[in-house]
Amino acid sequence: MRVLQRIFVGILLIVLLLFGIRYFINQSSNSSADKVVNFYNWGDYIDPEVIAEFEEETGYSVVYETFDSNEAMLTKVQQGGTAYDVIVPSEYMVESMASEGLLIPLDHEKLPNMEHLDSQFLNMVFDPENKYSLPYFWGTLGIIYNAAELEDANFSSWDELWNPAYQNEILMIDGAREVLGIGLQSMGYSLNEKDDAHLVEAAQKMKSLMPNIMALITDEIKMHLVNGESNIAVTFSGEAMAAMEGNEDLVYVVPEQGSNIWTDNFAIPYNSDNVEGAHALIDFLTRPDISVRNAEYVGYATPNKTAFGMLDKEITNDEANYPSSDVIEGLEAYQSLDQETLVRYNDLYLEVKIEPRD
Repeated sequence: MRVLQRIFVGILLIVLLLFGIRYFINQSSNSSADKVVNFYNWGDYIDPEVIAEFEEETGYSVVYETFDSNEAMLTKVQQGGTAYDVIVPSEYMVESMASEGLLIPLDHEKLPNMEHLDSQFLNMVFDPENKYSLPYFWGTLGIIYNAAELEDANFSSWDELWNPAYQNEILMIDGAREVLGIGLQSMGYSLNEKDDAHLVEAAQKMKSLMPNIMALITDEIKMHLVNGESNIAVTFSGEAMAAMEGNEDLVYVVPEQGSNIWTDNFAIPYNSDNVEGAHALIDFLTRPDISVRNAEYVGYATPNKTAFGMLDKEITNDEANYPSSDVIEGLEAYQSLDQETLVRYNDLYLEVKIEPRD
């Protein structure tokens, strides 16, 4: 009998020991996870020293990964293989992800530095009350051209792109929303138009522009402009600023008919393992001195009004990067489109791209 008791006690001790080991491992794992912040951002979109400073100040460890498109980021988050804590979607993607339940609401009480953000970049149509996001950088879509080569050019209107003198001269950003958007706004329609007749009309107008288009590309635009291989391009303000640094003859303008205003934004995915650390990182990156350093490193416009006042006047007085309030009022953000309309945009854009250019 005593032998059986001893065997029973031994088994009980082994079971308790195994549970104790498992509990210790789980606690250690949870403790480790609580100190790691997984950050998924656009490429070359933060001063690396800022990350190191955050780690030193807070004790968190940042695992940093990059993506090259909103759609690539969305796919990775949907797959759920990696539980990112902070992501940086653009405005229309914030709206789309929030509607699909892929983002969690922000706790504004844990984000005291949001008081430094400019009100004109808060409560935007894609995220009223900033329930799911805070702005990181912003900019516009416009026309950049070589003023030394095109002394008489006037790109105050999108319609100047159709000038026959620019045959096979223009580099165009490769994107359905951007290209059809130019056609839409040049005719007084919204960037987020859903009326099919208006979309077809815009596509027809953009087809007539194709003889003037040298190429539909993205990241290579600034390189071709700096090298003098083209004198005109349609691109985003940040890319334009980078090109202008390499060629002082380049000028960037936003047509008076209006254009796109975009924002890239901090958000927390639904499956974050460290919501506390995510808020800490977002608040740190929204701090004015950190926003200044990131703006100087990245070269894009900051939505942080306090940081704006701390930047060199040579930067903030440049209306290519920081357009006036009057210009901003005429700009429109992309909104998330339903799947049927999005497919229609893409189909019409494909028709534009394959239009003969001779």
